[in-house]
Amino acid sequence: MVRPAGAGDAAVLAQVAAATFALACPPHVTQQAIDTFIAQVLSQERFEAYLADPGRDLYVSVADGLVTGYAMVVHGEPADPDVRAALSLRPTAELSKIYVLPDHHGAGTSRLLMAASIEGARARGAVAVWLGVNQLNERAQRFYAKSGFVKVGTKRFLVGDRYEDDYVFERSV
Repeated sequence: MVRPAGAGDAAVLAQVAAATFALACPPHVTQQAIDTFIAQVLSQERFEAYLADPGRDLYVSVADGLVTGYAMVVHGEPADPDVRAALSLRPTAELSKIYVLPDHHGAGTSRLLMAASIEGARARGAVAVWLGVNQLNERAQRFYAKSGFVKVGTKRFLVGDRYEDDYVFERSV
């Protein structure tokens, strides 16, 4: 089951984020860089701010009463000039995060989170959704392609003190 996240979900969102973020990182990313990113971007305080931001929607997947994954959609024009140049459809929303705990991989959880995110973007007026994915994360790229996304460009993504190279994917909703 997937439901909208609420203010009371900040702590569990931070726990799931801390447990899953490294799964999307290429092997050369150091544990220190991962820990720094989690502390700066995926802390409970940051999730409290994300949940309070009217420009964001967060969704959680729940199985047996436990949160097993989450997704975050950011509405509005992207700030990154490389992303703006790559996208062809407007108005757009960013699928900023979609992560599932490893023991729930293959259970359809990601598809449910994706469907909720796409529907949420559509309901708020977007005609497209975009995302960034590390160029070395082939598993995620296959999932996004199966979900109707196409590669439209590149961007950089800061993890710790090093920029990583991402592909930009886009799909209509």
